Amino acid sequence: MYEIIRILLSAIVVDLTCCTSYNGNRVRKNSWLLCFLFLLFFCSFPSLASILKITVDAPIHPITSEYITMTIDRAEKENARLVLIVLNTPGGLDSSMREIITRILAARTPVAVYVSPSGARAASAGFFIAIASDLFIMAPGTSTGAAHPVGISITGQTMDKTMEEKITHDAAAYIKTLAEKRGRNVRMAEDAVRQSLSYTEKEALDKGLIDFIASSEQEIFTHFDQKTIRRFDGQELTLRLKEEPVLNIPMSTRQKFLLTISNPNLAYILLMLGLLGLYFEFANPGAILPGVLGGISLLLAFFSFQILPINYVGLILILLAIGLFILEVKVQSYGILSVGGIIAMVLGSIMLINAPVPELRPSLRFIVPMAVALSLIFLFLVFLVIRAHTRKVHTGREGLIGEVGVARTDLNPEGKVFVHGEIWNAEATTMIPRGSRVKVVAVLEGLKVRVEKL
Repeated sequence: MYEIIRILLSAIVVDLTCCTSYNGNRVRKNSWLLCFLFLLFFCSFPSLASILKITVDAPIHPITSEYITMTIDRAEKENARLVLIVLNTPGGLDSSMREIITRILAARTPVAVYVSPSGARAASAGFFIAIASDLFIMAPGTSTGAAHPVGISITGQTMDKTMEEKITHDAAAYIKTLAEKRGRNVRMAEDAVRQSLSYTEKEALDKGLIDFIASSEQEIFTHFDQKTIRRFDGQELTLRLKEEPVLNIPMSTRQKFLLTISNPNLAYILLMLGLLGLYFEFANPGAILPGVLGGISLLLAFFSFQILPINYVGLILILLAIGLFILEVKVQSYGILSVGGIIAMVLGSIMLINAPVPELRPSLRFIVPMAVALSLIFLFLVFLVIRAHTRKVHTGREGLIGEVGVARTDLNPEGKVFVHGEIWNAEATTMIPRGSRVKVVAVLEGLKVRVEKL
């Protein structure tokens, strides 16, 4: 449709700028101003697409929720024919899933979920989103289901049996009403929640859980063109999708950045680097750079924790580990505090991020080596501090004690000695001949030292 309008505008502009004759003179029609206005309208005419396509290949969390809802908002403003969500997700957070479903159900633009490519899945929260959509399509070699909810308390422990049953019943009732309103197989949808069943694309199509199996996006548009669907509110809508332009909507730069730092492994690294940088800055005031980098890393880690489900007991254990390492400097514990710090660091790291899907949790293969390495770094820094505190003083009054020099004059009991590259007034308790080697045993007032003969 928009291409036709552009062609008509182009024809008008050509007609306006063509030459004609009047009384034997060749003149241009109208004025260049009118031509400019049409050209301006032509250039600024929005490049709208009838089908908006997005790809979600990540767990369901606040960033993917924002990505999907913003695309639906844009589709409504541009009067798009369809929003196509190419989905491949292991699941995610219940709160983000419900935000997406609420927006899909209220959308004026139809929403289709296409589980693709082959080997992809729409599990757990992804299954709920697909069931709630106007069209549920799967590519060959994909799967869906496994939507049993996983409840985790703020301390990281699993819910008790009564609470788990409540969550399961609530999720089952939610999926049943979605499937019923969309005309899908209610029993299969409920079994996916209560029994964690998964279905292949053929099983889902044969039993009425999905609408179509498509090998490509164009096959979807061809199949559903001129088909009438029933929206969630009961209204019927005839789809016009064939030969309509498709616009791929990528994530914004901000969303890509937030998606990157929401990676649980990266969030854990930022936390460790932040704590290490701040510890180094406090141990060596004035270094500046470690404090700046540590503060930035720590703030980015805390921002990631707003996206990821954090177990605060794990975070407290990590902070306790840092405290134990610092106490090792002040208290002679013969390594007990250091060992306790390492144990607290490893346990806290394991418990830190508790998500219902593995993709939102840092890998144990990553956490354990990282926690041990960070613990050893902290212990090494503590060792340097202890060694610095126990090292002999080389400056000031205390730095002279124990220094060895030579008597420049006879000390009977006073005289001159050459110590530490300088000539000092000295006194001794016994007679010391000139040229004898002496050792400083005390620093007296008035730039005077007490020595004894070696």
